[in-house]
Amino acid sequence: MPTTEHRFAAVDLGASSGRVIVGEVAPERLTLHEAHRFPNQPTRVLGTLHWDILSLYQGVLDGLKAAAAHTAGNSTLTSIGIDTWAVDYGLLAADGTLLANPVHYRDTRTATTGAAEKVAAALPPQALYAATGIQHLPFNTIYQLIAARGTPALIAARRLLLIPDLISYWLTGEPGTELTNASTTQLIDPRTRDWATPVAEALGIDLSLFPPLRHPGDPAGTLRQDVLAETGLTHPLPVTAVGSHDTASAVVGVPAATPDFAYIATGTWSLAGLELDAPVLNEESRAANFTNELGVDGTVRYLRNIMGLWMLQECIRAWDAENTRTAQTTSTDLTALLQAAAQATPLRSVVDAGDPAFIAPHHMPDRIADACRRTGQPVPRTPAETTRCVLDSLALAHRRAIEDATRLSGRTVSAVHIVGGGVHNTLLCQLTADACGLPVIAGPAEAAALGNVLVQARTAGVITGGLPELRALLHSTQPLRQYEPTGDHSAWDRAAARLGAARVTRAATGQGDEEEPCA
Repeated sequence: MPTTEHRFAAVDLGASSGRVIVGEVAPERLTLHEAHRFPNQPTRVLGTLHWDILSLYQGVLDGLKAAAAHTAGNSTLTSIGIDTWAVDYGLLAADGTLLANPVHYRDTRTATTGAAEKVAAALPPQALYAATGIQHLPFNTIYQLIAARGTPALIAARRLLLIPDLISYWLTGEPGTELTNASTTQLIDPRTRDWATPVAEALGIDLSLFPPLRHPGDPAGTLRQDVLAETGLTHPLPVTAVGSHDTASAVVGVPAATPDFAYIATGTWSLAGLELDAPVLNEESRAANFTNELGVDGTVRYLRNIMGLWMLQECIRAWDAENTRTAQTTSTDLTALLQAAAQATPLRSVVDAGDPAFIAPHHMPDRIADACRRTGQPVPRTPAETTRCVLDSLALAHRRAIEDATRLSGRTVSAVHIVGGGVHNTLLCQLTADACGLPVIAGPAEAAALGNVLVQARTAGVITGGLPELRALLHSTQPLRQYEPTGDHSAWDRAAARLGAARVTRAATGQGDEEEPCA
Protein backbone atom coordinates (compact mmCIF):
# COMPACT_ATOMS: atom_id res chain seq x y z
CA MET A 1 0.00 0.00 0.00
CA PRO A 2 1.35 3.48 -0.77
CA THR A 3 2.29 5.65 2.18
CA THR A 4 -0.22 8.43 2.80
CA GLU A 5 1.31 11.88 2.50
CA HIS A 6 0.14 14.92 4.41
CA ARG A 7 0.52 18.49 3.20
CA PHE A 8 1.52 21.45 5.31
CA ALA A 9 1.74 25.13 4.37
CA ALA A 10 4.81 27.02 5.59
CA VAL A 11 4.48 30.80 5.55
CA ASP A 12 8.11 32.00 5.47
CA LEU A 13 8.65 35.77 5.43
CA GLY A 14 12.18 37.05 4.88
CA ALA A 15 13.67 40.52 4.72
CA SER A 16 13.48 40.71 0.91
CA SER A 17 10.66 38.33 -0.02
CA GLY A 18 7.89 36.17 1.35
CA ARG A 19 6.97 32.63 0.40
CA VAL A 20 4.17 30.18 0.98
CA ILE A 21 5.58 26.70 0.55
CA VAL A 22 3.71 23.40 0.63
CA GLY A 23 5.56 20.53 2.26
CA GLU A 24 4.50 16.97 1.50
CA VAL A 25 5.49 14.65 4.33
CA ALA A 26 5.40 10.93 5.02
CA PRO A 27 7.54 8.92 7.46
CA GLU A 28 10.33 8.53 4.84
CA ARG A 29 9.45 11.28 2.39
CA LEU A 30 9.75 15.07 2.44
CA THR A 31 9.34 17.36 -0.55
CA LEU A 32 8.62 21.06 -0.96
CA HIS A 33 6.64 22.97 -3.56
CA GLU A 34 6.70 26.76 -3.70
CA ALA A 35 3.08 27.83 -4.06
CA HIS A 36 3.69 31.58 -4.14
CA ARG A 37 6.52 34.09 -3.74
CA PHE A 38 6.06 37.82 -3.31
CA PRO A 39 8.32 40.83 -2.69
CA ASN A 40 8.92 42.44 0.68
CA GLN A 41 9.54 46.09 -0.10
CA PRO A 42 9.87 48.43 2.91
CA THR A 43 8.65 52.01 2.53
CA ARG A 44 9.98 55.22 4.03
CA VAL A 45 7.23 57.59 5.22
CA LEU A 46 7.97 60.97 6.79
CA GLY A 47 11.53 59.87 7.42
CA THR A 48 10.70 56.54 9.10
CA LEU A 49 11.31 53.16 7.43
CA HIS A 50 8.27 50.86 7.73
CA TRP A 51 7.38 47.35 6.70
CA ASP A 52 4.43 47.27 4.28
CA ILE A 53 2.70 44.74 6.51
CA LEU A 54 -0.69 44.85 4.74
CA SER A 55 0.96 44.00 1.43
CA LEU A 56 2.78 41.13 3.13
CA TYR A 57 -0.45 39.85 4.62
CA GLN A 58 -2.11 39.98 1.19
CA GLY A 59 0.83 37.98 -0.14
CA VAL A 60 0.18 35.38 2.57
CA LEU A 61 -3.51 35.17 1.59
CA ASP A 62 -2.58 34.85 -2.09
CA GLY A 63 -0.08 32.15 -1.16
CA LEU A 64 -2.65 30.18 0.82
CA LYS A 65 -5.01 30.46 -2.14
CA ALA A 66 -2.27 29.05 -4.40
CA ALA A 67 -1.57 26.31 -1.83
CA ALA A 68 -5.25 25.40 -1.79
CA ALA A 69 -5.22 25.10 -5.58
CA HIS A 70 -2.04 22.98 -5.46
CA THR A 71 -3.51 20.52 -2.98
CA ALA A 72 -7.02 20.35 -4.45
CA GLY A 73 -6.31 17.35 -6.64
CA ASN A 74 -4.38 15.48 -3.95
CA SER A 75 -5.58 16.20 -0.43
CA THR A 76 -6.36 19.12 1.78
CA LEU A 77 -3.81 20.94 3.88
CA THR A 78 -3.31 19.58 7.40
CA SER A 79 -2.10 22.82 9.01
CA ILE A 80 -0.25 26.11 8.56
CA GLY A 81 2.89 27.40 10.29
CA ILE A 82 4.39 30.90 10.21
CA ASP A 83 7.98 32.07 10.55
CA THR A 84 9.49 35.51 9.93
CA TRP A 85 12.39 37.74 10.91
CA ALA A 86 12.72 38.78 14.55
CA VAL A 87 12.55 41.85 16.86
CA ASP A 88 9.91 43.93 15.01
CA TYR A 89 6.28 44.21 16.09
CA GLY A 90 2.85 45.70 15.48
CA LEU A 91 0.83 47.66 18.03
CA LEU A 92 -2.91 47.03 18.31
CA ALA A 93 -5.74 49.03 19.84
CA ALA A 94 -8.20 47.47 22.28
CA ASP A 95 -10.42 46.35 19.38
CA GLY A 96 -7.51 44.67 17.57
CA THR A 97 -6.98 47.45 15.04
CA LEU A 98 -3.38 47.92 13.88
CA LEU A 99 -2.33 51.40 15.04
CA ALA A 100 0.58 51.90 12.62
CA ASN A 101 2.69 50.01 10.14
CA PRO A 102 5.52 48.24 11.99
CA VAL A 103 8.83 50.11 11.95
CA HIS A 104 11.71 48.38 10.16
CA TYR A 105 14.64 47.30 12.33
CA ARG A 106 17.02 49.18 10.00
CA ASP A 107 15.32 52.48 10.81
CA THR A 108 17.51 54.92 12.72
CA ARG A 109 15.07 55.77 15.53
CA THR A 110 16.91 53.78 18.20
CA ALA A 111 20.12 55.68 17.42
CA THR A 112 18.57 59.14 17.16
CA THR A 113 16.69 58.74 20.44
CA GLY A 114 19.69 57.39 22.35
CA ALA A 115 17.77 54.23 23.24
CA ALA A 116 20.85 52.12 24.00
CA GLU A 117 22.23 54.76 26.37
CA LYS A 118 18.87 55.00 28.17
CA VAL A 119 18.73 51.22 28.60
CA ALA A 120 22.32 51.11 29.90
CA ALA A 121 21.56 53.85 32.41
CA ALA A 122 18.65 51.84 33.82
CA LEU A 123 20.27 48.42 33.57
CA PRO A 124 24.02 47.96 33.04
CA PRO A 125 24.96 45.80 30.03
CA GLN A 126 26.49 43.14 32.27
CA ALA A 127 23.26 42.75 34.25
CA LEU A 128 21.11 42.80 31.11
CA TYR A 129 23.17 40.04 29.50
CA ALA A 130 23.24 37.92 32.66
CA ALA A 131 19.43 38.10 32.74
CA THR A 132 18.65 37.54 29.05
CA GLY A 133 21.78 36.29 27.26
CA ILE A 134 21.00 38.33 24.14
CA GLN A 135 23.78 40.06 22.22
CA HIS A 136 23.74 43.81 21.88
CA LEU A 137 22.11 44.83 18.63
CA PRO A 138 20.87 48.42 18.32
CA PHE A 139 17.50 47.31 16.94
CA ASN A 140 16.58 44.73 19.60
CA THR A 141 12.96 45.06 20.67
CA ILE A 142 13.79 46.63 24.03
CA TYR A 143 15.59 49.49 22.27
CA GLN A 144 12.71 49.93 19.84
CA LEU A 145 10.26 50.15 22.75
CA ILE A 146 12.40 52.71 24.54
CA ALA A 147 12.66 54.72 21.31
CA ALA A 148 8.87 54.56 20.89
CA ARG A 149 8.12 55.66 24.45
CA GLY A 150 5.69 58.57 24.53
CA THR A 151 4.54 58.10 20.94
CA PRO A 152 0.76 58.13 20.30
CA ALA A 153 0.78 54.56 18.98
CA LEU A 154 2.51 53.07 22.04
CA ILE A 155 0.37 55.14 24.41
CA ALA A 156 -2.81 53.88 22.72
CA ALA A 157 -1.62 50.28 22.36
CA ARG A 158 -3.32 47.52 24.33
CA ARG A 159 -1.54 44.65 22.58
CA LEU A 160 1.92 44.11 21.06
CA LEU A 161 2.39 41.29 18.55
CA LEU A 162 5.70 40.26 17.02
CA ILE A 163 5.52 39.95 13.24
CA PRO A 164 4.75 36.19 12.97
CA ASP A 165 2.26 36.48 15.80
CA LEU A 166 0.59 39.41 14.04
CA ILE A 167 0.14 37.39 10.84
CA SER A 168 -1.18 34.47 12.90
CA TYR A 169 -3.62 36.78 14.72
CA TRP A 170 -5.02 38.15 11.48
CA LEU A 171 -5.52 34.60 10.18
CA THR A 172 -7.15 33.21 13.33
CA GLY A 173 -8.24 36.05 15.60
CA GLU A 174 -6.33 34.40 18.50
CA PRO A 175 -3.32 36.31 19.92
CA GLY A 176 -0.20 34.64 21.27
CA THR A 177 3.57 35.14 21.60
CA GLU A 178 5.72 32.32 20.25
CA LEU A 179 8.74 31.64 22.46
CA THR A 180 11.65 31.32 20.01
CA ASN A 181 10.88 34.72 18.55
CA ALA A 182 10.05 36.23 21.93
CA SER A 183 13.56 35.35 23.10
CA THR A 184 15.00 37.88 20.62
CA THR A 185 13.15 40.76 22.32
CA GLN A 186 15.71 40.72 25.17
CA LEU A 187 12.82 40.26 27.58
CA ILE A 188 13.04 36.47 28.10
CA ASP A 189 15.14 34.63 30.69
CA PRO A 190 16.77 31.75 28.73
CA ARG A 191 17.10 29.64 31.91
CA THR A 192 13.41 29.69 32.83
CA ARG A 193 12.21 30.18 29.22
CA ASP A 194 9.76 32.74 30.59
CA TRP A 195 9.55 36.54 30.78
CA ALA A 196 12.45 38.32 32.51
CA THR A 197 10.15 40.40 34.70
CA PRO A 198 12.95 42.25 36.56
CA VAL A 199 14.36 43.46 33.22
CA ALA A 200 10.97 44.74 32.07
CA GLU A 201 10.39 46.48 35.41
CA ALA A 202 13.81 48.15 35.35
CA LEU A 203 13.12 49.49 31.85
CA GLY A 204 9.48 50.41 32.45
CA ILE A 205 8.23 48.00 29.77
CA ASP A 206 4.67 46.74 30.29
CA LEU A 207 4.74 42.96 29.75
CA SER A 208 0.94 42.87 29.78
CA LEU A 209 1.11 44.16 26.21
CA PHE A 210 2.32 40.71 25.17
CA PRO A 211 -0.22 37.87 24.94
CA PRO A 212 0.60 34.53 26.61
CA LEU A 213 3.64 32.58 25.45
CA ARG A 214 3.29 29.69 23.02
CA HIS A 215 5.82 26.94 22.31
CA PRO A 216 6.60 25.26 18.98
CA GLY A 217 3.95 22.61 18.47
CA ASP A 218 1.26 24.45 20.40
CA PRO A 219 -2.07 25.20 18.69
CA ALA A 220 -2.35 28.81 17.50
CA GLY A 221 -5.98 28.89 16.43
CA THR A 222 -8.05 28.00 13.38
CA LEU A 223 -8.49 30.03 10.20
CA ARG A 224 -11.30 32.57 10.40
CA GLN A 225 -14.29 32.11 8.11
CA ASP A 226 -13.41 35.21 6.09
CA VAL A 227 -9.89 33.85 5.55
CA LEU A 228 -11.31 30.53 4.37
CA ALA A 229 -13.55 32.39 1.92
CA GLU A 230 -10.65 34.57 0.72
CA THR A 231 -8.28 31.66 0.11
CA GLY A 232 -10.65 29.01 -1.20
CA LEU A 233 -9.80 26.63 1.62
CA THR A 234 -12.91 24.66 2.43
CA HIS A 235 -12.48 23.16 5.89
CA PRO A 236 -11.47 24.34 9.37
CA LEU A 237 -7.69 24.55 9.19
CA PRO A 238 -5.46 24.87 12.25
CA VAL A 239 -2.46 27.13 12.56
CA THR A 240 0.35 25.45 14.49
CA ALA A 241 3.03 27.39 16.36
CA VAL A 242 6.45 26.53 14.92
CA GLY A 243 9.87 28.06 15.54
CA SER A 244 8.42 31.38 14.40
CA HIS A 245 11.79 33.12 14.35
CA ASP A 246 12.95 32.00 10.91
CA THR A 247 16.40 31.13 12.28
CA ALA A 248 14.81 28.80 14.85
CA SER A 249 13.07 26.96 12.02
CA ALA A 250 16.24 27.05 9.89
CA VAL A 251 18.25 25.37 12.65
CA VAL A 252 15.64 22.61 12.86
CA GLY A 253 16.26 22.33 9.11
CA VAL A 254 20.01 21.62 9.52
CA PRO A 255 20.52 18.05 8.20
CA ALA A 256 23.25 17.16 10.71
CA ALA A 257 24.06 13.47 11.12
CA THR A 258 25.99 14.00 14.40
CA PRO A 259 25.60 16.50 17.26
CA ASP A 260 29.09 18.05 16.90
CA PHE A 261 28.14 20.52 14.18
CA ALA A 262 28.22 24.26 13.71
CA TYR A 263 25.64 26.00 11.55
CA ILE A 264 25.51 29.15 9.48
CA ALA A 265 22.02 30.26 8.48
CA THR A 266 22.71 32.51 5.50
CA GLY A 267 20.74 35.14 3.68
CA THR A 268 20.46 38.84 4.36
CA TRP A 269 22.18 37.97 7.65
CA SER A 270 24.60 35.19 8.52
CA LEU A 271 23.80 33.63 11.88
CA ALA A 272 26.70 31.43 12.88
CA GLY A 273 26.97 29.28 15.97
CA LEU A 274 26.11 26.09 17.83
CA GLU A 275 23.05 24.35 19.22
CA LEU A 276 23.37 23.96 22.99
CA ASP A 277 21.35 22.48 25.83
CA ALA A 278 21.84 25.48 28.13
CA PRO A 279 22.71 29.19 27.72
CA VAL A 280 26.19 30.65 28.19
CA LEU A 281 25.68 33.78 30.28
CA ASN A 282 29.16 34.69 31.56
CA GLU A 283 30.93 37.99 31.01
CA GLU A 284 33.32 36.55 28.44
CA SER A 285 30.35 35.51 26.30
CA ARG A 286 28.85 39.00 26.59
CA ALA A 287 32.15 40.62 25.61
CA ALA A 288 32.30 38.37 22.56
CA ASN A 289 28.76 39.54 21.69
CA PHE A 290 27.15 36.10 21.48
CA THR A 291 23.43 35.61 21.78
CA ASN A 292 21.45 32.85 23.49
CA GLU A 293 18.22 32.64 21.50
CA LEU A 294 15.79 29.88 22.32
CA GLY A 295 15.26 27.02 19.91
CA VAL A 296 12.89 24.14 19.36
CA ASP A 297 12.75 21.25 21.88
CA GLY A 298 14.38 23.14 24.72
CA THR A 299 17.54 24.02 22.81
CA VAL A 300 19.55 27.24 22.80
CA ARG A 301 20.82 28.83 19.59
CA TYR A 302 24.22 30.12 20.70
CA LEU A 303 25.24 32.36 17.83
CA ARG A 304 26.52 35.66 16.56
CA ASN A 305 24.69 37.80 14.01
CA ILE A 306 26.97 38.70 11.08
CA MET A 307 26.15 41.22 8.39
CA GLY A 308 25.61 38.50 5.76
CA LEU A 309 24.85 38.78 2.06
CA TRP A 310 23.15 42.11 2.76
CA MET A 311 26.50 43.72 1.95
CA LEU A 312 26.60 42.16 -1.52
CA GLN A 313 22.89 42.79 -2.11
CA GLU A 314 23.38 46.48 -1.35
CA CYS A 315 26.44 46.65 -3.63
CA ILE A 316 24.42 45.18 -6.48
CA ARG A 317 21.63 47.70 -5.86
CA ALA A 318 24.18 50.51 -6.02
CA TRP A 319 25.73 49.23 -9.24
CA ASP A 320 22.33 48.76 -10.87
CA ALA A 321 21.31 52.28 -9.83
CA GLU A 322 24.51 53.63 -11.39
CA ASN A 323 23.80 51.69 -14.59
CA THR A 324 20.34 53.25 -14.71
CA ARG A 325 21.75 56.73 -14.10
CA THR A 326 24.21 56.32 -16.96
CA ALA A 327 21.50 54.95 -19.30
CA GLN A 328 22.91 51.43 -19.33
CA THR A 329 20.07 48.95 -19.71
CA THR A 330 21.77 45.88 -18.22
CA SER A 331 21.49 44.87 -14.58
CA THR A 332 24.20 43.04 -12.68
CA ASP A 333 24.60 39.40 -13.69
CA LEU A 334 25.24 37.66 -10.36
CA THR A 335 26.62 34.49 -11.95
CA ALA A 336 29.16 36.43 -14.01
CA LEU A 337 30.01 38.63 -11.02
CA LEU A 338 30.77 35.61 -8.82
CA GLN A 339 32.85 34.00 -11.57
CA ALA A 340 34.91 37.18 -11.86
CA ALA A 341 35.22 37.41 -8.07
CA ALA A 342 36.56 33.85 -7.96
CA GLN A 343 39.41 34.98 -10.24
CA ALA A 344 40.18 38.11 -8.21
CA THR A 345 43.17 38.19 -5.85
CA PRO A 346 42.16 36.40 -2.62
CA LEU A 347 42.30 38.27 0.70
CA ARG A 348 43.69 41.39 -1.01
CA SER A 349 41.37 43.52 1.13
CA VAL A 350 39.07 42.44 3.95
CA VAL A 351 36.69 44.37 6.18
CA ASP A 352 35.04 43.64 9.52
CA ALA A 353 31.56 42.28 8.79
CA GLY A 354 30.63 43.37 12.31
CA ASP A 355 31.35 47.04 11.70
CA PRO A 356 28.14 49.05 12.31
CA ALA A 357 29.03 51.17 9.28
CA PHE A 358 27.52 48.42 7.12
CA ILE A 359 24.07 48.17 8.72
CA ALA A 360 22.28 51.01 6.94
CA PRO A 361 21.16 50.77 3.30
CA HIS A 362 22.68 52.69 0.36
CA HIS A 363 26.24 53.49 -0.76
CA MET A 364 27.66 50.10 0.27
CA PRO A 365 30.56 50.04 -2.25
CA ASP A 366 31.69 53.46 -1.00
CA ARG A 367 31.53 52.31 2.64
CA ILE A 368 33.56 49.20 1.84
CA ALA A 369 36.13 51.35 0.04
CA ASP A 370 36.29 53.73 3.01
CA ALA A 371 36.86 50.83 5.42
CA CYS A 372 39.73 49.51 3.27
CA ARG A 373 41.24 52.99 3.04
CA ARG A 374 41.06 53.52 6.82
CA THR A 375 42.88 50.25 7.47
CA GLY A 376 45.60 50.86 4.88
CA GLN A 377 44.47 48.15 2.48
CA PRO A 378 44.09 48.38 -1.29
CA VAL A 379 40.74 49.88 -2.26
CA PRO A 380 38.67 47.56 -4.52
CA ARG A 381 38.61 49.02 -8.03
CA THR A 382 35.95 46.90 -9.73
CA PRO A 383 32.70 45.16 -8.81
CA ALA A 384 34.54 41.82 -8.93
CA GLU A 385 37.16 43.03 -6.44
CA THR A 386 34.50 44.48 -4.15
CA THR A 387 32.55 41.22 -4.31
CA ARG A 388 35.67 39.21 -3.46
CA CYS A 389 36.32 41.56 -0.54
CA VAL A 390 32.77 41.01 0.76
CA LEU A 391 32.90 37.21 0.45
CA ASP A 392 36.40 36.88 1.93
CA SER A 393 35.25 39.10 4.80
CA LEU A 394 32.11 37.04 5.43
CA ALA A 395 34.15 33.82 5.42
CA LEU A 396 36.47 35.36 8.02
CA ALA A 397 33.48 36.41 10.13
CA HIS A 398 32.06 32.88 9.90
CA ARG A 399 35.42 31.47 11.02
CA ARG A 400 35.70 33.84 13.95
CA ALA A 401 32.13 33.20 15.13
CA ILE A 402 32.58 29.42 15.07
CA GLU A 403 35.98 29.57 16.78
CA ASP A 404 34.60 31.85 19.50
CA ALA A 405 31.47 29.73 19.97
CA THR A 406 33.47 26.54 20.46
CA ARG A 407 35.89 28.24 22.84
CA LEU A 408 33.17 29.83 24.97
CA SER A 409 30.92 26.76 25.10
CA GLY A 410 33.62 24.11 25.44
CA ARG A 411 32.19 22.23 22.47
CA THR A 412 34.08 20.76 19.51
CA VAL A 413 32.99 20.89 15.88
CA SER A 414 33.68 18.40 13.10
CA ALA A 415 31.71 20.08 10.29
CA VAL A 416 29.95 23.32 9.41
CA HIS A 417 26.45 23.25 7.91
CA ILE A 418 25.43 26.17 5.72
CA VAL A 419 21.69 26.49 5.14
CA GLY A 420 19.52 29.18 3.57
CA GLY A 421 19.98 31.26 0.46
CA GLY A 422 23.76 31.32 0.75
CA VAL A 423 24.02 27.65 -0.26
CA HIS A 424 23.61 28.83 -3.87
CA ASN A 425 26.75 30.98 -3.52
CA THR A 426 29.32 28.26 -4.15
CA LEU A 427 32.22 30.70 -3.79
CA LEU A 428 31.12 31.74 -0.30
CA CYS A 429 30.68 28.08 0.71
CA GLN A 430 34.19 27.17 -0.48
CA LEU A 431 35.75 30.25 1.12
CA THR A 432 34.03 29.39 4.42
CA ALA A 433 35.49 25.87 4.29
CA ASP A 434 38.93 27.32 3.54
CA ALA A 435 38.70 29.93 6.30
CA CYS A 436 37.40 27.52 8.96
CA GLY A 437 39.62 24.61 7.95
CA LEU A 438 36.57 22.37 8.24
CA PRO A 439 34.30 20.58 5.77
CA VAL A 440 31.24 22.62 4.86
CA ILE A 441 27.99 20.84 4.05
CA ALA A 442 25.72 23.15 2.05
CA GLY A 443 21.97 22.70 1.93
CA PRO A 444 19.08 22.86 2.09
CA ALA A 445 18.36 26.35 0.77
CA GLU A 446 14.82 26.36 2.16
CA ALA A 447 15.86 25.26 5.65
CA ALA A 448 13.43 27.60 7.43
CA ALA A 449 10.45 26.28 5.46
CA LEU A 450 11.60 22.71 6.04
CA GLY A 451 11.99 23.25 9.78
CA ASN A 452 8.57 24.88 9.83
CA VAL A 453 6.99 21.91 8.01
CA LEU A 454 8.77 19.32 10.17
CA VAL A 455 7.43 20.81 13.42
CA GLN A 456 3.92 20.88 11.94
CA ALA A 457 4.22 17.30 10.71
CA ARG A 458 5.43 16.05 14.07
CA THR A 459 2.60 17.87 15.83
CA ALA A 460 0.12 16.19 13.47
CA GLY A 461 1.63 12.77 14.24
CA VAL A 462 2.81 12.17 10.68
CA ILE A 463 6.41 11.76 11.88
CA THR A 464 7.83 11.13 15.33
CA GLY A 465 11.01 11.68 17.30
CA GLY A 466 13.24 14.51 18.42
CA LEU A 467 15.55 16.77 16.46
CA PRO A 468 17.96 13.91 15.53
CA GLU A 469 15.09 12.00 13.90
CA LEU A 470 13.80 15.09 12.07
CA ARG A 471 17.32 15.80 10.79
CA ALA A 472 17.77 12.19 9.70
CA LEU A 473 14.74 12.64 7.43
CA LEU A 474 16.30 15.79 6.01
CA HIS A 475 19.64 14.08 5.47
CA SER A 476 18.02 11.26 3.52
CA THR A 477 15.71 13.40 1.38
CA GLN A 478 17.41 16.75 0.66
CA PRO A 479 20.21 17.44 -1.85
CA LEU A 480 23.47 18.40 -0.12
CA ARG A 481 26.92 19.43 -1.34
CA GLN A 482 30.15 19.11 0.62
CA TYR A 483 33.13 21.48 0.34
CA GLU A 484 36.54 20.47 1.66
CA PRO A 485 39.14 23.03 2.81
CA THR A 486 41.70 23.99 0.17
CA GLY A 487 44.61 26.41 -0.21
CA ASP A 488 46.97 27.98 2.28
CA HIS A 489 45.27 28.16 5.69
CA SER A 490 48.00 30.49 7.01
CA ALA A 491 46.81 33.19 4.59
CA TRP A 492 43.48 33.21 6.46
CA ASP A 493 45.37 33.46 9.76
CA ARG A 494 47.18 36.56 8.51
CA ALA A 495 43.96 38.14 7.23
CA ALA A 496 42.25 37.43 10.57
CA ALA A 497 45.15 39.12 12.36
CA ARG A 498 44.74 42.22 10.17
CA LEU A 499 41.07 42.43 11.07
CA GLY A 500 41.82 41.92 14.75
CA ALA A 501 44.18 44.88 14.68
CA ALA A 502 41.55 46.98 12.90
CA ARG A 503 38.95 46.14 15.57
CA VAL A 504 41.34 47.16 18.34
CA THR A 505 42.02 50.45 16.58
CA ARG A 506 38.31 51.10 16.09
CA ALA A 507 37.60 50.45 19.75
CA ALA A 508 40.51 52.63 20.87
CA THR A 509 39.26 55.54 18.77
CA GLY A 510 35.69 55.19 20.01
CA GLN A 511 34.31 54.02 16.67
CA GLY A 512 32.83 50.82 18.05
CA ASP A 513 32.52 48.48 20.99
CA GLU A 514 35.29 46.08 21.93
CA GLU A 515 33.52 43.43 19.91
CA GLU A 516 30.86 43.47 17.23
CA PRO A 517 28.06 45.77 18.39
CA CYS A 518 26.01 45.22 15.27
CA ALA A 519 27.40 42.01 13.83
